Amino acid sequence: MEPHIAQKAPYAVEVEAGKSYFWCACGESKKQPFCDGTHKGGDFKPVKWEAAESKTVHFCGCKHSANQPLCDGTHKRL
Repeated sequence: MEPHIAQKAPYAVEVEAGKSYFWCACGESKKQPFCDGTHKGGDFKPVKWEAAESKTVHFCGCKHSANQPLCDGTHKRL
């Protein structure tokens, strides 16, 4: 099963050091790029990611990155 492409660009997010984030893997969440539980009962599970430092990171929006949950540029080839 393929994930839904939420958008063909990354989501730039300011993250806080030590905080955990749960990235939406299915692409159906209304709180992109993060999970809101929409996947329940399906094949997808959110990906937990912990910020090592406070900075801007780019979470994958197309849901096809090989470096999930972060963008690796795959959206440019979709």
